[in-house]
Amino acid sequence: MLKIVYPICCGMDVHKSFVVACIAATNGHGVTTYKSKRFSTFTGDLRRCAAWLIENNCKDVCMESTGKYWIPIYNILEPTCRIVLAHPKYVKAIRGKKTDKRDAKWIADIFKHDLVAGSFIPPADIRQLRDLVRYRWKLTNFTTGEKNRAQNCLTVSNIKLDDVFSDVFGKAASAITTRILENPTEKITDVSGFRTKGMKATNEQVLAAVDGEMCAEQAEKLRIIRSHMNSLELCKLNLESLILATSEKYLSQLNLIITAPGIQSFAAIGILSEIGVDMSVFPTSKHLCSWAGLTPQNNESAGKKKTTRISRAGAYIKPLLVQCALNAIRAKQFPEVRNRYLALKKRRGHKKAIIAIARMLLTAIYNMLKKNELYNPELYRKANLPPAHREVSVEEAVFILQRQGYLVTAPPTA
Repeated sequence: MLKIVYPICCGMDVHKSFVVACIAATNGHGVTTYKSKRFSTFTGDLRRCAAWLIENNCKDVCMESTGKYWIPIYNILEPTCRIVLAHPKYVKAIRGKKTDKRDAKWIADIFKHDLVAGSFIPPADIRQLRDLVRYRWKLTNFTTGEKNRAQNCLTVSNIKLDDVFSDVFGKAASAITTRILENPTEKITDVSGFRTKGMKATNEQVLAAVDGEMCAEQAEKLRIIRSHMNSLELCKLNLESLILATSEKYLSQLNLIITAPGIQSFAAIGILSEIGVDMSVFPTSKHLCSWAGLTPQNNESAGKKKTTRISRAGAYIKPLLVQCALNAIRAKQFPEVRNRYLALKKRRGHKKAIIAIARMLLTAIYNMLKKNELYNPELYRKANLPPAHREVSVEEAVFILQRQGYLVTAPPTA
């Protein structure tokens, strides 16, 4: 017989307009009685649900993460209950005779035996910061989409600014685009006034690139796109000010994180908003890396591993850490990171090597926050050193020195 971990607990089946709660109370003889009740998702009714749980001495609640509908319920029950938020695949009921009341009873039944793996939910203030940071990421994606549409307008008009400028939205290219939009039918005959200090293309190349034909419809579409881009940029600036103000209370933790390789201020805020500041919720750094989707999946049958790909978890934090890893391997002040990347790249390729560096960064951040200490590159350099009494050949010694970032030169011949 399975052990009863939660003698009094509640399972909730969450929907958009209502929630079904089922309290499972188990006595000393192992007999379980159930009480079910349906509540609407209006704030007043959710408060009555919280009061109903208190009346029945129920402080342990399990619900599935259904879209965004679980958030208001979680916020209201959080002060009085210990809530386990489960992925729907872990609480999926057996097929046949499926109803909302039976779904809630099934969740309560498996939860009372502690068979449900809960999701990591940070504190309320971290959740608010996370919401703002993710919205900033969305605005960045919107801006990227608008840039692609603007480039499409130039492409169909055969205006090839991308062939002569490294950045189509840079100062010189933007000035030329503005001049084209002022009068699309008029040909540009002189581009000397648009030249900037770092511009590499000659005047003849630029004139050949702008020798296209933009119709009135494409010109108006491009004006709307540029106006939308300016609005998005303004919104993003206002949002960044709000993010900085919200993250001020975590300044000490942010100062620790930015000492790690390749991590700047907003990247540090993004990482902090995803993992929080309390590392005790993750038993080890390996648990944190698994939660972030930086470890291979477990998919083995009959002694054969079907796949070693990383999981799809960490939809927000994983791309951020990969971007930080790309910055870290380019930084000259962190040779231990680049050397490890190059060694892994030779054996496993770029993609697996960069994921390994991202995991290395997250492991470092975990220990920095847990021990409240700055990034220490010497720990990684010592890990790469050979044993003290090991005998090596000259070729091996040269290879070891090169991995540590030294430039080995041949001695002068007599």
